[in-house]
Amino acid sequence: MENKTGVGIIGCGNISEIYCKNLKTFEHLHLVACADLEMPRAVTRAAQFEIQALSVAELLARDDIQIVVNLTIPDAHAEVSRAILKAGKHPYSEKPLATKKKDAKKILKSAKKRGLHVGGAPDTFLGGAWQTIRKLLDDGAIGEPVAATAFMLGHGPEKWHPNPDFFYQPGAGPLFDMAPYYLTALINLLGPVKRVSCLARASFPERIAKDGHAIPVNTPTHVAGNLEFANGALATLITSFDVWHSQLPRIEIYGSTGSLVAPDPNWFGGKILVRGENDADWREIPVELPFTENLRGLGVADMARGIRTQAPYCCTGELTYHVVDIMTALLKSAEKHKALAVKSTCPRPPLLDTNGL
Repeated sequence: MENKTGVGIIGCGNISEIYCKNLKTFEHLHLVACADLEMPRAVTRAAQFEIQALSVAELLARDDIQIVVNLTIPDAHAEVSRAILKAGKHPYSEKPLATKKKDAKKILKSAKKRGLHVGGAPDTFLGGAWQTIRKLLDDGAIGEPVAATAFMLGHGPEKWHPNPDFFYQPGAGPLFDMAPYYLTALINLLGPVKRVSCLARASFPERIAKDGHAIPVNTPTHVAGNLEFANGALATLITSFDVWHSQLPRIEIYGSTGSLVAPDPNWFGGKILVRGENDADWREIPVELPFTENLRGLGVADMARGIRTQAPYCCTGELTYHVVDIMTALLKSAEKHKALAVKSTCPRPPLLDTNGL
């Protein structure tokens, strides 16, 4: 295993299954173990994928683990990532990096102090569809991007999720739960955001879970924001748990010579449509780049290769922190009823180098 990066997972909930499945497919990774506060869950997941079930302390003490994937609940992301860093390992966190901006900043500060790397989800923008769109924009397929729209409209997870209560508390809601996919995709295409404005509300005081219990709503459930990118492009972002039905697209990019329709940023593949200023109709662009299946964990593989070769990787701590900063600024803008500057920035992620993955 000398040529492989050892990986451990903390948090054995539903999403850990797809991570385990995918991480075992990368030849330069060795998935060693998983851990959970509820040991039976770790034992079940470990048996499924023929890895070791450990306590969190045992996993963090292992010398054969270099990267720890943090799949805990959002409120625990910051605490667990700091513990990973304290153990001398590189954390890769599910989204968001933290539910509070100050906690996200502490993670980056701690990593820098210790000479460690931070990575984080979402990595869906590394998928074949999104990398194709990135190349289309870079090649001028619709001219200079001037604007975009992004919509995530639904009626919340309370009727299907086994534990929906946290979705309606601070640090969650439709913005912190789903906007990381949309914001990360837009940053990949357009670069960092410098200013936001927003209106937000909690439309209903409580939600009823599928088992009948009432969930108090303590965070906005309809968030309508505007984003000004550093390159001058403007975007409208709406995330909502208050909409029963919609026909709005997921993401569209508008350029000086045409428009582009993008798929759902929660996935790696999907249909791409482009229509130039003189085109009679939309034309579908084939996706010829790899990784169009549900490959959550691709960002971990890219990060591990980057650490090993000292090359740039895509899902950086700076990117995930910038997303948290944007979301925090959006909610603060709604509270203060004014536009706010986003203080952080990040490099536009590089195109994914598929060699060696």
